Amino acid sequence: MELQLALDLVNIPEGIALVKEVEPFIDIVEIGTPIVINEGLHAVKAMKEAFPNLKVLADLKIMDAGGYEIMKASEAGADIITVLGASNDLTIKGCVDEAKKQGRKVLVDMINVKDIASRAKELDDLGVDYICVHTGYDGQAAGQSPFADLATIKSVVKHAKTAVAGGIKLATLPEVIKANPDLVIVGGGITSQDDKAATASQFRDLIAQA
Repeated sequence: MELQLALDLVNIPEGIALVKEVEPFIDIVEIGTPIVINEGLHAVKAMKEAFPNLKVLADLKIMDAGGYEIMKASEAGADIITVLGASNDLTIKGCVDEAKKQGRKVLVDMINVKDIASRAKELDDLGVDYICVHTGYDGQAAGQSPFADLATIKSVVKHAKTAVAGGIKLATLPEVIKANPDLVIVGGGITSQDDKAATASQFRDLIAQA
């Protein structure tokens, strides 16, 4: 089980400073969609150069032109790139084919996918690397949780790894671990804490015990 730190509301220097605090405890650093919108793929390049030993995920939420966008993110140094599960199968296939060519991984974000089970099975057959259940900010505010969807995905996929994101905190981590995803994605649960290193260390310790 890997731990991914999601950065959403920082600029490049702030992001690098934050990752320096928690680097020993995380496996992947995510350049969130707001940073990509504000800073472009320069943010991915800067993070990879600053932390060559960490995997960097570019949360592009690709919806079209999959092969091209994977190629550009790969050039910037992204190890994992996201595409939306609601995308056309041709877009997903373009992402998978280009990622294989570049030696990268594709994570599918299932945000707003209606039929989770059948879509996860289709995505698994298309050869994606990760399928991520994601309760977005608006869903979290309405009290939604990703755990039922994670169990559904785990019951149908045969090849892809599973990931979970959306409001995960130390208090809810035991429930996440029980669901046994391959990747746990945490944003504010670490980044909003006063002592980020101590919090990240606690996340790491609990995950290591799983």
